[in-house]
Amino acid sequence: MATTSVTPAQHAGAFLQGPKKLLIDGEWVDAASGRTFETVDPGTGEVLATVAEGDAEDIDRAVKAARRAFEDGPWSRISPSERGRIVHRIGDLIAEHAEELAELETLDNGKPKAVALGADVALAADLFWYMAGWATKLKGGTITPSVPYLPGDSEFHAYTLREPLGVVGQVIPWNFPLLMAAWKLGPALATGNTVVLKPAEQTPLSALRLGELMLEAGVPAGVVNVVPGYGETAGARLAEHPDVDKIAFTGSTEVGKIIARAATGNLKRVTLELGGKSPNIVFDDADVDAAIAGAAQGIFFNQGEVCSAGSRLYVQESQFDRVVEGISSAAQSIKVGHGMEADTDMGPLVSQEQFDRVTHFLRLGAEEGAQHVTGGQAIDRPGYFVQPTVITGADAQHAIVREEVFGPVIAAMPFSDVDDLARQANDSHYGLAAGIWTRDISKAHRLAKRIKAGTVHINTYHVFGAELPFGGYKQSGWGREMGEEVLSNYLETKSVIVGL
Repeated sequence: MATTSVTPAQHAGAFLQGPKKLLIDGEWVDAASGRTFETVDPGTGEVLATVAEGDAEDIDRAVKAARRAFEDGPWSRISPSERGRIVHRIGDLIAEHAEELAELETLDNGKPKAVALGADVALAADLFWYMAGWATKLKGGTITPSVPYLPGDSEFHAYTLREPLGVVGQVIPWNFPLLMAAWKLGPALATGNTVVLKPAEQTPLSALRLGELMLEAGVPAGVVNVVPGYGETAGARLAEHPDVDKIAFTGSTEVGKIIARAATGNLKRVTLELGGKSPNIVFDDADVDAAIAGAAQGIFFNQGEVCSAGSRLYVQESQFDRVVEGISSAAQSIKVGHGMEADTDMGPLVSQEQFDRVTHFLRLGAEEGAQHVTGGQAIDRPGYFVQPTVITGADAQHAIVREEVFGPVIAAMPFSDVDDLARQANDSHYGLAAGIWTRDISKAHRLAKRIKAGTVHINTYHVFGAELPFGGYKQSGWGREMGEEVLSNYLETKSVIVGL
């Protein structure tokens, strides 16, 4: 069995000392039950920290604190300008503590530190900076009503107000823990809401450190509460809580459906950013070298643990062998290792559960008749490592093509019928993202209109920015994250009519 030497956590070491508590009403407290759980380094299987295990009683305490902060606390009276400055300061503190946060993300999730630093942390800071600007730009409008059943000389002054929803429950996933927290907290805070945040039990550390930074930034007590725990207890209570006005969830489609059902008790608002099985399409007139590099990055980035990963690869027949050979060569060149090793390109999967899921699909794909051109195996070393894998020979109805594997596994399929391509791309109950590679930009635009996906990349892949709305069609979710569009998820519109 191979062994490895892991670079010490020079910046995050201090935070890892001692047990981690819940953030409720501005205080760090133990779980009401006194229970704790362990969070594990997926690159070694060793325990990183002991974390308080929040459950229903702790969620109740956090919701009560958030309600008080929204209705009676300073957050309800603070000016939009001051609210924006606080949100901006959160981004500043993330940038100031970038090395520490990147190490926490790497140790808790497994991703290479360079990825955590360059993508997760940088994008999280930028999200808060972007959303801070919206705090002073939320506005209604004036309307001149026409009321046919009243006298023609009746006059009105009518206008609309945009108001925060209230208490928001947010449940974030383990693949981008810090960034997904930012995606949800940024717009919620900029629009004046208060929050109870439940991080994934696999990766609670960066959310807890972010909680410390938010208090340092001046977020008042109770405005943001962080309650780690399990979905079956803490998450379930948050989703069905009668005093929560909205639930925002990122995770699997299966759990998203459970969240939606739980929210019906008080008909709380629900937004869901869920799974994907995204098509990546390479035409024979593409810059093939660029398409190979883009397709490889589209599936192997973040160990393939990306909801929008380009896991279904459609290549026009004349270029199929070349593209498959190129992506296979790229896969074989990837240095797989612990995320804290400086030369690591791809880290481990996040947990034993995820490792079991991915290796199950690899075995199932082989049983269904697909071939592993490269990869297809676990890696014999401590931690939850699998090889980057390229598969051919899979049928459109095979599980490896239809189900979200959520690992570094791409299924490549040739196509010849261009007119049928949109149907093939849309042949999924998901609709999160897609990619198109061609030099014919008119063809790309026409196909982009026909693909049912929330994001369509053309001659690129995995481009994210705070200004760009992100979300899915079909069973990839409800609503959008980021951009101006996300603000409507956290605002009510009120009409006011005055008879003159």
